Amino acid sequence: MVSTDAAPAIVVLTGAGISKESGLATFRCEGGAWQQVRIEDVATPEGFSRNPQRVHDFYNARRAQLAEVTPNAAHLALAELDRHWPGDFLLITQNVDDLHERAGSRRLVNMHGSLRRARCLGCEAVSPWEGNTTLDSRCPACGEVGIMRPDIVWFGEMPQQLERIYAALGQCELFLSIGTSGHVYPAAGFVAEVQGRARTVELNLEPSKGASLFDEVRQGPATELVPEFVAGLLARWR
Repeated sequence: MVSTDAAPAIVVLTGAGISKESGLATFRCEGGAWQQVRIEDVATPEGFSRNPQRVHDFYNARRAQLAEVTPNAAHLALAELDRHWPGDFLLITQNVDDLHERAGSRRLVNMHGSLRRARCLGCEAVSPWEGNTTLDSRCPACGEVGIMRPDIVWFGEMPQQLERIYAALGQCELFLSIGTSGHVYPAAGFVAEVQGRARTVELNLEPSKGASLFDEVRQGPATELVPEFVAGLLARWR
């Protein structure tokens, strides 16, 4: 039986933990990116100004890794929730991979940018990008050469689509956090933004730094927890 109640507005936040189960290492794990390079060299505007080729090489290698991985059961479950949820829904990801898109998610914000896009420092156009970015890359929009950069939010830069994110948080009735460490702001503050108004649930392999702020914390692999949680949500409206 389909419920006659209005479906609650849902906001989902995902972090590196969900993609780790597809084979992409997190930044902070053993062997992760920040143990191999200096943040200042590859994830700041200043680092790009000093040595753009090094930055291009770093993100080209990460983009190439995407061909070796596929969306897992957690990505697929969230895409199913996106397709079938009858109420407001927004999936916010801190990840720069394209696994949510490839799984089928559409109501999606890549708040830290995407490896599959490049930005022109001249005209500011953002373009889909499949191959490498180089010092010879030409902007598809303005035609200028040598001024393309990865469309990644670096340290010291503002996350993307914050207005849309906070509008969704302002209407949120269920906030779900998956695979996040709770160390990176502003995403780590989203649960406090909805406290007292929304039900808050964390699904994580281990409790995040802000786990005590959630109404409910479930521990385990995202590939097990997320499909189970999504199935329970959708059962009421099918």
